[in-house]
Amino acid sequence: MSSIKANFEKVIGKIKPLHGINNTPILYNKKLPELQAAGIPYVRLHDTGGAFGGSHLVDVPNVFPDFDADVNDPASYDFDYTDAYFRTLHASGLMPFYRLGVTIENNYQLHPYRVKPPKDFHKWAEICCHIVRHYNEGWANGFHYGIKYWEIWNEPESPAMWQGTDEEFFELYAIAAKELRRQFPHLKIGGYGISGFFVTTRKNQSAFRHHYMEMFNKFMEFKKQQGDELPWDFVTWHLYTKDPHETLAHANYLKQRLHDAGLDNVESILGEWNYVEHETCSRDKDPWDEMRGMPGAAAVAATFALLQKGPVDMALYYDAMPMRKYCGMYYYPEYKVSRTYYSFRAFNELYKLGQSVECSSGEQEDGIYCIAAKDGKGKAALLVVNRQKMKQVVPLEVTGVSGMPEILVLDEDRVLTETNWLLEKSSGNIANGKAPQGEFAGANPGYEQAEKEQMLLTLPPESVLLLKYC
Repeated sequence: MSSIKANFEKVIGKIKPLHGINNTPILYNKKLPELQAAGIPYVRLHDTGGAFGGSHLVDVPNVFPDFDADVNDPASYDFDYTDAYFRTLHASGLMPFYRLGVTIENNYQLHPYRVKPPKDFHKWAEICCHIVRHYNEGWANGFHYGIKYWEIWNEPESPAMWQGTDEEFFELYAIAAKELRRQFPHLKIGGYGISGFFVTTRKNQSAFRHHYMEMFNKFMEFKKQQGDELPWDFVTWHLYTKDPHETLAHANYLKQRLHDAGLDNVESILGEWNYVEHETCSRDKDPWDEMRGMPGAAAVAATFALLQKGPVDMALYYDAMPMRKYCGMYYYPEYKVSRTYYSFRAFNELYKLGQSVECSSGEQEDGIYCIAAKDGKGKAALLVVNRQKMKQVVPLEVTGVSGMPEILVLDEDRVLTETNWLLEKSSGNIANGKAPQGEFAGANPGYEQAEKEQMLLTLPPESVLLLKYC
């Protein structure tokens, strides 16, 4: 039997911003109270508003619609819709993670409109600089939002995103990154939205997916040749999988590649991820409902646990725009939040505490995962995940906190509902390693306490538990 151990006396780092997202419901000059309540730290803006960026949002061709116009003239820019949307993000406490580029064109075979290389790379870079200046320095009746992360392009391995050669993309990246660094040395500049490292964990992959790796290898060589002159403060990469351990494997692979290249200072940012696999969507039963239900919610929380311990600096879930099928956080058209949304909300309770502390669980063997945190002022919390479709009863060993916690349960029947089912130490059952019997055998999760302060924690099937200590 696995056990869960949390040592609140041993701080091992900070809780990372792993509960970032891509996009939100598109509202103008309003608030998104549910995302504010979940403490979403970053919102990556890619594919924002739907096809072609909703025609007027975020994308460089939307903000600067006439490429032949005067790059220095505020009248050449159309910021209106993006400004109104950013006011909503700002009012909701959400920080944009700005992707400089275009929305994916999945039907590019009909006609590739915006995914061709810009006709003047230097002018494109200067347009990007004016976008930064508008949102960070007030240019053109702009703002001072202090947007830190600026990502150049997305998934250039795909013809749905880039119709040029690999080398042309490297040139665009270099010109834009260097100009952004020259004008804004304090910002983080990076990219490029790598489509994935599938060939490192999956057999018999297509030539298309092998090209992902080929392009990454060439970019790494390009960076080596350019050296410190080429800004690459962070690398964004993507993975869609139902196995959180595959996500960790890709994170480890990337970190090793960066280390081998002497690039340990480059942040690793999981820019797109979700509980879904492209190859099996057509065969899986209700994959989109699973994404929003407890299978998705438990997998998301398990991924948080693995990435908190793994070599990732930030994660940005794709997606939270309700009308998109990849949106696991809302139901459409009712805009009702899902079980998966509440995994984000539960993780945020740890993020607010700040300090990550040592904890361990069964993980791959038993499908049990955990994260623990404290604030250094007496508050602490433990997040426990059970991905199994059956109830599990596991020993819990907690050091450095006292008293019984408040227990909030997320499962098929409860939505972070307080369920404190406690037994005083009286029975020897637990000390002997036996699960409680009779009246207390089952339906309610919680602690049961026995001799020597030993405790057992009952985990409902496919559940997320938040244990809060005062």
